[in-house]
Amino acid sequence: MLAKDIRQKYLDFFVSKGHKVIPSAPLLPENDPTVLFTTAGMHPLVPYLLGEAHASGKRLANFQKCVRTGDIDEVGDDSHLTFFEMLGNWSLGDYFKQEAIAWSFEFLTSKQWLGIPINKLAVTCFGGDKDAPRDAESAAAWKKLGIPEERIGFLPKANNWWGPAGQTGPCGSDTEIFYWVGKNNLPPKGSNPANDEANWLEIWNDVFMEYNKTANGTFEPLKQKNVDTGMGLERVATVLQGKKSVYDTELFAPVLEKISTLAKVSYEENKASYRIIADHLRTATFMAADGVKPSNVDQGYVMRRLLRRAIRHGKKLGIDQDFTAIIAKKVIHLMSEIFHELNHEEEILKTIHDEEQKFRKTLTCGLREFEKVIEAMCEKTLSGQTAFHLYDTYGFPIEITQELSREKGLEVDVKGFETAFRKHQELSRAGAEQKFKGGLQDHSEISTKLHTATHLLQAALRKVLGDHVYQKGSNVTAERLRFDFSHPDKMTPEQLSATEKYVNDAIAANVEVLCETMTVDEAKKSGAIGLFDKKYGDQVKVYTISGWSKEICGGPHVKRTSELGHFKILKEEASSAGVRRIKAIVS
Repeated sequence: MLAKDIRQKYLDFFVSKGHKVIPSAPLLPENDPTVLFTTAGMHPLVPYLLGEAHASGKRLANFQKCVRTGDIDEVGDDSHLTFFEMLGNWSLGDYFKQEAIAWSFEFLTSKQWLGIPINKLAVTCFGGDKDAPRDAESAAAWKKLGIPEERIGFLPKANNWWGPAGQTGPCGSDTEIFYWVGKNNLPPKGSNPANDEANWLEIWNDVFMEYNKTANGTFEPLKQKNVDTGMGLERVATVLQGKKSVYDTELFAPVLEKISTLAKVSYEENKASYRIIADHLRTATFMAADGVKPSNVDQGYVMRRLLRRAIRHGKKLGIDQDFTAIIAKKVIHLMSEIFHELNHEEEILKTIHDEEQKFRKTLTCGLREFEKVIEAMCEKTLSGQTAFHLYDTYGFPIEITQELSREKGLEVDVKGFETAFRKHQELSRAGAEQKFKGGLQDHSEISTKLHTATHLLQAALRKVLGDHVYQKGSNVTAERLRFDFSHPDKMTPEQLSATEKYVNDAIAANVEVLCETMTVDEAKKSGAIGLFDKKYGDQVKVYTISGWSKEICGGPHVKRTSELGHFKILKEEASSAGVRRIKAIVS
């Protein structure tokens, strides 16, 4: 069964259970400073998990593109990826454990759907702790469906609890479904993922969101109980196709074949480098499609790290020519039928190719410098100052220096690197997908004000600069709003002043912020502004500030404009070609 068939069957199944299909959200979270990328299907749905009504109802399903880099060092094995598709279904205060488990089981085992033999499945449930009780209800439901008791394991919070991506947010216990991947055709008696982890592959996860983790670390009951289900498409395709690795499926095989036409080393001789290149360039291609540009901070740093790591592994395969855009083009041709944002091929390939050219100029010299340094070393730790020199002079992200050092049996003084880095840069990078403290989707009072202010800001810019202005990106933290918009020129002081005045006049007018649910077509006919039409479902929310602004949006908003206080623009600057950026506050 091909991945495209699994994806469609999944959606068809949950539609048959009363779910509405919603589109995949972008990789860049909107108005959420707590993570750099969308890491799971539930991430864009947090406001609705917390109780806000979703325009498409209480039962939802989709396939969501995700990026996680926490396991980047594991990429190259049989299953780890940085970009993946998560098939998900949600209950927003509707059905709960019994239905979720029954439907998971039906979809996986029914011959009408995936037809996986029950004797190749096992499950784990939450074992309980001081915050929440042992999940005996889920275990009983699995047993009733036919999963033998010996195939049901109980594990602690580290294994069977889905927490928020940030420090606070909706969370709860989960029950996970595993497929037998051991050498024997069937698992031996008594084996389950709790006692035989290496031979079981997780393919499905039902999260039961009953709690909200607060800033002081306590767990409060949510006002509604939710279900968040996730199934990794690539892993399930591997299982159903009888493959040993995700890289053996049709999602990767054509990419690996393209790499082999450029490499001087065969796939069998260096599987890890082939796989790292295939995974990292697939991820970078999707990042570029969503507007990420390589840089030294935030999402751009992650993209740069992936691209430069892929280029370094290309060198290990003997690829001396520019090759990243060639592989990215293959990814586009494989995936653009499903993900239409990949159709901006020229811009995507230029972004990737430009980064390769920039790094290639110094890669050889940097590798030579690294070899020279370790030859002269007496100790087993590379100094932080040397690591920073490789970064500052040759463009080596610290992770590449660490990887090179590991291959030589050396450690790196990362703290020393960070100290040297801080001395030369105002900005530092965190190296993980967590960035700021706060909830997964920040609905604090100030963030809500700033989010509402972005609506008035866009309306003001269109009034002052013209109707060519559209939002190109938005990021809200508790300190400020950041708004990217289409405009070719630097704004004049007079234009900035007029923009501020428009917003503050709207605030002074004390207008009510009204919300209506309607179809996308109805929203357009009503004059509502919306960006990235493909991300919207059949039903959308339209927020109207009568006489001032009308937009399609799903974020938090104040009740009346007077709640915003006073709006002030801090800075206006270039973001990228044809895109300007404003940073502003309310007080």
